[in-house]
Amino acid sequence: MSEFPGKGLAKGLAVTLKTMTKRSTTRQYPDTPPDLPPRSRGVIALVEENCTVCMLCARECPDWCIYIDSHKEEVQVPGAARARQRNVLDQFDIDFSLCMYCGICIEVCPFDALYWSPEFEYAEYDIRDLLHDKERLGDWVETVPPPPAHDTNGEPAKEETAARKTQLAG
Repeated sequence: MSEFPGKGLAKGLAVTLKTMTKRSTTRQYPDTPPDLPPRSRGVIALVEENCTVCMLCARECPDWCIYIDSHKEEVQVPGAARARQRNVLDQFDIDFSLCMYCGICIEVCPFDALYWSPEFEYAEYDIRDLLHDKERLGDWVETVPPPPAHDTNGEPAKEETAARKTQLAG
């Protein structure tokens, strides 16, 4: 059996005709907001109270878009022989014009000071306005979704297991 001439053209036109008769699913973005996944990456949020100025996020950032400045402050601890020193955060800026949204800074933060916020509408007319300071990064914290629930069939966290052993022993 030989193929009739134009069979491929007929198949292509059939696909085109079928697609033309379907209703479009395009959303008009400013009028209809998109349905984003709950843990989508938008902008990085900062919980300033959790930051100990360890500089891990700035050192691990491949784009060097995180700028941190701090000073040392003496803290008197009751019952301690001498005063202790702690770092106080003065400046924490992220330049989103350089950031490539890799999430390394969030992953390496040992004190949970950085989080992904699903907000994505922070475009600016001037590129210099994409440098967000600690106050603006702190404003994004309100939009950070809560962490997902633990899997009931999964293993318990190490911390939960240790707490249960302590309760049973005590």
